[in-house]
Amino acid sequence: MSAHPDTTDASIPSRHDSNRPPHPGPVELPLDSEGYIDVTVIVPVQSPEAEVRDVAKALGEELDRQGRSWEIIFVFDGVEGRAWQVVQELREERGSQIKTILFKSAFGESVCLTAGYERASGRYILTSPQYVQIDPLELGPMLAALDGSDDAPAVDFVIPWRSPRVDPVLNRAQSVFFNWVIRQIIRGQFHDLNCYFRAMKREVLDDISIYGDMYRFLPVMAFRQGFTVEEIKVRHLKEWGKAGFFGLGVYLRRFLDIMGVMFLTKFTLKPLRFFGTLGGIFSGIGSAICTYMAVEKYIYTEPVGDRPLLTLGVLLIVLGVQIIGFGLVGEIIIYSQAKNLKEYRIERIYE
Repeated sequence: MSAHPDTTDASIPSRHDSNRPPHPGPVELPLDSEGYIDVTVIVPVQSPEAEVRDVAKALGEELDRQGRSWEIIFVFDGVEGRAWQVVQELREERGSQIKTILFKSAFGESVCLTAGYERASGRYILTSPQYVQIDPLELGPMLAALDGSDDAPAVDFVIPWRSPRVDPVLNRAQSVFFNWVIRQIIRGQFHDLNCYFRAMKREVLDDISIYGDMYRFLPVMAFRQGFTVEEIKVRHLKEWGKAGFFGLGVYLRRFLDIMGVMFLTKFTLKPLRFFGTLGGIFSGIGSAICTYMAVEKYIYTEPVGDRPLLTLGVLLIVLGVQIIGFGLVGEIIIYSQAKNLKEYRIERIYE
């Protein structure tokens, strides 16, 4: 993200009250009997112009209003600059409520989330962008869904659905298409996987490993693991980032990410189904070509030894057999490690 990103703001003012007096001084966090506080907010910082003070003020004041203990972990992804200086000031003001992690170089949101989680003390983990993207008052229903009630059981993961969106129409159209493709793959009902403002129980990150760009698909992975995932409409305030079409490399990476999600959600424990189908297609096409060549030679007595089509047919058969072999190796690995694999999650046991 550039140092001076394009921004889009909602035309209506935030419902957040910004006229509260400053906090009187550093706070020591109260821990429960298990050594946890209520909420840890993890914020990846990828721009020296990140609005870190606004994020801390908006989310911190709302969590204070709800009577919840909290901390914010700012993970600096290879950047420092003005944002780093502001966070040091916040640490002086808020004490142990503000923590910082600094990477020497950029590693991406997945690594930021993992590093923040490893040092988090909260029973609930909240991930936030480096600016105030969502109205802070939306924290109320999101955390209430994690708490549960007599009328509604607690959920494990809450993701937002920005409605109405305030970013450009073209960006919204691309987001709608991306989320539609994901819904077709996982048969879920998620409408806004692009939003990083999420709330979850820490058990979600205990059971799920994220890497690369898989932070974007964390709700999908949680859904696959048997966690209850709920989507809540929230008030969208602002959007950073590029407006319009992105580079070809971005779309290629997104396509590969979607392919990765499809494999992880459908074929992780059944690799032969994926590789067997793919290898069967290649071998089938190659066999059809070779059959056609055989008919040409033995029925119509046409010479085929120097025909490129024959070479293509043989190569496709060999490639198909190799791909099926990959699937068989995968099945052997799954079989040998079956006792260590856990595909289910138990909610509770009654005895």
